Amino acid sequence: MIDPVTDDGETKPRRLTRVRSAVRRVPWSRLTRRAGVSSAILGVAVIGVVVGVLLGARAQTDIGPFQAEMSVRPATSGETEVLIPPLGALHIDSHDGPLRLTVQLGALDQGRTQALISDPSGITRASQTVVDDLQEGILRLGFRTVSVSVLGAVIIGLLVFRSTRRAAWCGGVALAVTVGSLGLAAGTLRPDSIEQPRYEGLLVNAPAIVGDARRIAQDYGKYAEQLKTIVANVSRIYTTVNKLPIYDQIDGGIRVLHVSDLHLNPSAWPTIRTVVDQFDIDAVIDTGDITDWGSEPEATYVGSISLLGVPYVYIRGNHDSAVTAGAVGRQRGAVVLENQVVDVAGLRIAGIGDPRFTPDKETSPSGSGRSRQVIEQVYNAGAQLAATIRASGKPANLCLVHDPESAPALNGVCPTILSGHLHHREVRTLPKLPGITTPSRVLVQGSTGGAGLRGLEGEQPTPLQMSVLYFDDTKTLQAYDDIQLGGTGQAQVTLNRTVIDRPQPGKPITPSPPPTRTPTPTPTGTTAPPGD
Repeated sequence: MIDPVTDDGETKPRRLTRVRSAVRRVPWSRLTRRAGVSSAILGVAVIGVVVGVLLGARAQTDIGPFQAEMSVRPATSGETEVLIPPLGALHIDSHDGPLRLTVQLGALDQGRTQALISDPSGITRASQTVVDDLQEGILRLGFRTVSVSVLGAVIIGLLVFRSTRRAAWCGGVALAVTVGSLGLAAGTLRPDSIEQPRYEGLLVNAPAIVGDARRIAQDYGKYAEQLKTIVANVSRIYTTVNKLPIYDQIDGGIRVLHVSDLHLNPSAWPTIRTVVDQFDIDAVIDTGDITDWGSEPEATYVGSISLLGVPYVYIRGNHDSAVTAGAVGRQRGAVVLENQVVDVAGLRIAGIGDPRFTPDKETSPSGSGRSRQVIEQVYNAGAQLAATIRASGKPANLCLVHDPESAPALNGVCPTILSGHLHHREVRTLPKLPGITTPSRVLVQGSTGGAGLRGLEGEQPTPLQMSVLYFDDTKTLQAYDDIQLGGTGQAQVTLNRTVIDRPQPGKPITPSPPPTRTPTPTPTGTTAPPGD
């Protein structure tokens, strides 16, 4: 092949060679060469900073009872992102600059959580130390970010330039860039921005569900201060309950503590432990909603179950997930029932979890919906448990459902049905239908956790409620004590005893009078027939 010839008779390849030689002979100035090298060093340093930050700018830290991971990422605008899996994220316009801070909350540390629950002043101290924990974590993250940025720039500089001197310059530039970015973020910090976060995921509902977080935190501080007095009054109430009717008759029988709807309230556990110890409880029965969202971090809340020292029989509520049930089942002494019949503490107990999982609804039962489809779904859960009891060939002494709408399907199958979900107490006697000799009695428990944090939203906080059930040697419910602990600023504890009047054939069952509340910790005892 013949190369094309230009007008002056020279071939194009020869002309290109001549031009390149001429360019090489042009005398470049020292300033121009230095500018080129400096630009190359700056580019390599920036690349090293980005690579180092992406690979290693993270640090583990403890924020209160949480195990958290903090990390820094390059970004076009500075902000802080708080990840709370699986609920979503909070985005806070906290600072300016090219760095984004991410805080991912992980599992709760069981030891610190237990200490927080056990110590009435732990909540107050934890709220005071969270800021210090966060600042310490950010300082460690800052030092680590600077280190990995410089190291990344030096390594890439050595690979590109194969010169120790120029690699050192890359490290110096990376140090200046990183420190400058961190300084810009610190200098433009906006602490007030935490009051106006942007929500993503399920947390979009958080403002409506939680309400005024600052006021709730203040109320909870008051609530925690009252806890010592409240728990002490539980002991005093036990001294008084010895004098109530039929105590001698039920002494030595089976005693069961019925709790429900704890909703992550740490104040519930010390009270439960006190009642278990003082009332000589043989087993605790939990009819569900021990958590709010059923998430993995919440699962560590159930660690106090193993400290009770008695069997803990549990069914899922509509706010509890399979993760929650699994965490409960791993606790020493816990029994998780899912359409099963078991023998615990001398009683034959049957239970089934709520067929729904609705963590995105309000904790209040009104948020769970009452459509015809939902009612049928809940009723069918009771029917399923009734079929399991019949198939077992032996009657059950107690049946556990979360929603009382499941109870009618168990009418006549089980004499006593325990439930929760409504966050207030009710006693119902189911109708006497054809083929049913003795209608079932439904005891609906209030919220042992005071409806969680939402119980502090109103002017009158939701009280903590639980009941002690007394069974005789025939496994028949003989009486029950309804215990109520007052809310914020109310250290009172009230007790209402109901004695089961064995109905004679043809004699209607009349309801109990409502519980008596007094401003003192001394309980009020009543002797009355069972309620509706």
